[in-house]
Amino acid sequence: MRTVTMDVPSQDVISRDNVMITVDSVVYWQITEPTKATYEVNDLVGSIVQLTFTGMRSVIGKLDLDHTLSSRDQINSELRMILDEATDKWGVKVTRVDIKNITPPEDVRITMEKQMTAERNRRALILTAEGDKQAAITRAEGEKQAAITRSEGNKQSAILDAEGAAQARLTSATAEASAIQQIAGAIGDRNKTAQYLITSRYVDSMRDMARTQNAKVIFMPTETSGVLASVGAFKEVFAETGETPPPQMKPPRSPRELEK
Repeated sequence: MRTVTMDVPSQDVISRDNVMITVDSVVYWQITEPTKATYEVNDLVGSIVQLTFTGMRSVIGKLDLDHTLSSRDQINSELRMILDEATDKWGVKVTRVDIKNITPPEDVRITMEKQMTAERNRRALILTAEGDKQAAITRAEGEKQAAITRSEGNKQSAILDAEGAAQARLTSATAEASAIQQIAGAIGDRNKTAQYLITSRYVDSMRDMARTQNAKVIFMPTETSGVLASVGAFKEVFAETGETPPPQMKPPRSPRELEK
């Protein structure tokens, strides 16, 4: 009455998609009623083997090849129920059925291997494409953040440059205003002060023009002699204030002298 392990010989079974496959299995059973096992059946072991064959054909015939390979638990469960119900009148209890091997034909096996290889390649391509996509997105995000950072830096730099230029202009204007006030205080006459500033700026402009042109001959406007003539008035202005006058400037007397 102990549990008996019985190897069922391999058998050829046709699946639902008309593929001939070879299946071998193991059946675990035990006698629960010895009287029935002795008198209700002539060949108990042979009868169980034949029931296993017919049950296997019935179960696998409902499945195609792919489901047969991936649904062993379902096949084991259905086959055990069929055998247990059929052997109950013999005083036998089928406790377990296991499918050991499912072997398809050689050409089908080669085709399945090619199919699995193609599927793996397809998945690899998909994963590679997904990786490239994520990498491109990451690079784009990085470039976007870098561009934003550069823009913010340029903005702050421009602001600082503008503030520095404004401060420099303000400082220069303040210093120039102070110098003009000192000159006006020293001269004491608004007209003479204005004449002094205009002439000084005019002389500075002519000097800068001579430097930038880097020429021996300078063409001066017709009113230059009048302006330079007014420079002589500086001596009188500084004489009145008691300061040291600049070197005396005289207007040129001829074009030749102007060239020199």
